[in-house]
Amino acid sequence: MNFVRLLKRIVQVLVVVAAQAAMLFLSSWRLDWVMAWVYVGTFTVVLAAMTIYQEVNNPELVEERSEFKPREGVQTWDVILSAVVRVSLLANYVVAGLDMRFGWKPEIPLAFQIAAFGLGLLGAVLLVWAMAANRYAAVYTRIQQERGHVVVTTGPYRFVRHPFYVGTITFSLMIPLALGSPWALIPGGLAALLFIVKTAAEDRILREGLAGYREYAGRVRYRLLPGIW
Repeated sequence: MNFVRLLKRIVQVLVVVAAQAAMLFLSSWRLDWVMAWVYVGTFTVVLAAMTIYQEVNNPELVEERSEFKPREGVQTWDVILSAVVRVSLLANYVVAGLDMRFGWKPEIPLAFQIAAFGLGLLGAVLLVWAMAANRYAAVYTRIQQERGHVVVTTGPYRFVRHPFYVGTITFSLMIPLALGSPWALIPGGLAALLFIVKTAAEDRILREGLAGYREYAGRVRYRLLPGIW
């Protein structure tokens, strides 16, 4: 394990968390926002644990996921869609902060916020589980021939074909509610919708280009939600 590179990844995690915290607390213009602190603390632990695990067990994927420029084989639509998703997810924090600052209606009861946070945390756990099982879970969809790309059928991939997106969609929809802002569901819902679009496109690419994926899709019938799609 390269400790210098691991330290670099941890610094990147802290920068990401600091940026999110800045958006939350600057837009709300208050530091006594309990659920925001709970979110920031939990997100820091989850992201750091996921980063350390991947750096130890799959550093090539960490390297690719941290690159700004997409690698060869990535399609333009994927780059654009992913960029819009990032903006939408960041808008979650700003809108939630403004909601907290100006007290927009309707308000979400604390008990409902806590329940939403629990579901969002489950989404994050599923996301981490999917990344631990799938060493090819890159940001952009492509057949990773140089890494011996094969179909992943273990872990949560036994139940649905795209559990990573199940986790991210759940997280995108629940965190605005956990922060007490139904208005933040607008950018969060947009991100979730785009993840569904990306799921459909990625599934098609894998069917056409990844050996064994059609057979896998025949066994695991559903992309995101068992019994529905």
